[in-house]
Amino acid sequence: MIARVAVVGGGISGLAAAHRLRTLLGPDARIDVLEQRDRVGGVLHTADFAGVPFDVGAEAFLARRPEVPALLAELGLTDALVHPTGAAASVRAAGRTGPLPAGTLLGVPTTAARLDGLLSDAGLAAVAAEPARPLSWEPGGDVALGALLRARFGDEITDRLADPLLGGVYAGRVDALGLRATVPALATALDEGASSLTAAADSATGAATRVHGARDSRALTPRLAGGQGSAARGEARPGGPVFGALRGGYRVLLDALVSVSGADVRLGTTVRELQRREEGWRLVLGPTTAPEALDVDAVVLAVPAPAAARLLAGAAPVAAEAAGEIELASSVVVALAFRAEDAAALPSTSGVLVAVDEPLAVKAFTHSSNKWAHLAEGGLVRLRASLGRFGEAATLQVDDAELVARARADLGALTGITAAPVATHVQRWGGGLPQYGVGHLDRVRAIEDGLPAGVAVAGSALHGVGVPACIATGRAAAERVAAGR
Repeated sequence: MIARVAVVGGGISGLAAAHRLRTLLGPDARIDVLEQRDRVGGVLHTADFAGVPFDVGAEAFLARRPEVPALLAELGLTDALVHPTGAAASVRAAGRTGPLPAGTLLGVPTTAARLDGLLSDAGLAAVAAEPARPLSWEPGGDVALGALLRARFGDEITDRLADPLLGGVYAGRVDALGLRATVPALATALDEGASSLTAAADSATGAATRVHGARDSRALTPRLAGGQGSAARGEARPGGPVFGALRGGYRVLLDALVSVSGADVRLGTTVRELQRREEGWRLVLGPTTAPEALDVDAVVLAVPAPAAARLLAGAAPVAAEAAGEIELASSVVVALAFRAEDAAALPSTSGVLVAVDEPLAVKAFTHSSNKWAHLAEGGLVRLRASLGRFGEAATLQVDDAELVARARADLGALTGITAAPVATHVQRWGGGLPQYGVGHLDRVRAIEDGLPAGVAVAGSALHGVGVPACIATGRAAAERVAAGR
């Protein structure tokens, strides 16, 4: 009988696990959530910014996956769900800002793609020629997505579209990301015999049947959509808005999960070691000078991959080795708020993605007040700048004032807005995003298959970096340990 479970990590994965454990184990079970930070949420964080709750970590979730809407309904929070306005996205490449092209699968062109204005004549010709070129593909294989795109379409589509899109998801470079984990629907289509990458993208999105129909790029999502484009197990729901957010920010969901789970949440608590007992597990907590032992029947590890590797080293060395191979990227969100008259030059778009070879520090701006109606309150214009890509952590090692200055300089270059903001907020995410490299799914399989009974893992390092995928891993981990597996 499972009477006490420790959940290590109080992010969305850990809290989803605690909530599911309460449902499965009943009111008498003891659930401890151990969080090293001074707050729950992990990379979900809602700040009080310029008079409104404002998410300065992940801002949106894939609404066509079922996990978040189902959890909101379970918690009585359906009324908090909001969807974006009709504002369209843009991309900055080759010194120009233009509409984000329709008809691509995370930057991989379908036959419905409209790339005029983004690519040169030579780049357009390379994309047009791709379907007729022989394709060699080993079913079940995995390759670096960037290398595959460059070989098939050339550098322009890779650098100007695919890299900015996937960089926004993973804070990584497309050349280091594995195809099978980041765009699984494309890999599946190739496994099934697609004759080209264009044909594979058509198959994954259904674009071939819509070439003469709607051109909305948001409609061209994979049949099996992952956590914002990553590998995942959740079945995508067709139709409806693609993305969602919460009025009041993610803190609304986090607070509800803590309350309904009835977990004992211990903040500022470091878990240093996981030890096997004759029956159950022991966690060693606190400083080395004054350690504390916590004995439990089962453990859910909902922590970043390096922390999971450290804790599993003694109890599950094969799983620990695989977790240790997953690298992390750091990033920063800079929130800016302006008086409406000072931001009159802001385009009516939802934001802009920035190609990596542009002479700008940011990788994207989200025009939050344009994208989300509930963030246009109070007569202020609110924006988010995102900075930092994998391998560039050193560029973020400056003070907050410098990061704000960089964001403002790039905003001026892109829009002409040079007025001083009325409010700023800098949120650093050191090691916040796992990198899904070539062979990522094999590493995840080694982690999950190598776990002893009574221990489960959850989090963004597994089956997707998006919020729905993280919730799914948390719930699956809870079900595993509650079943005594």
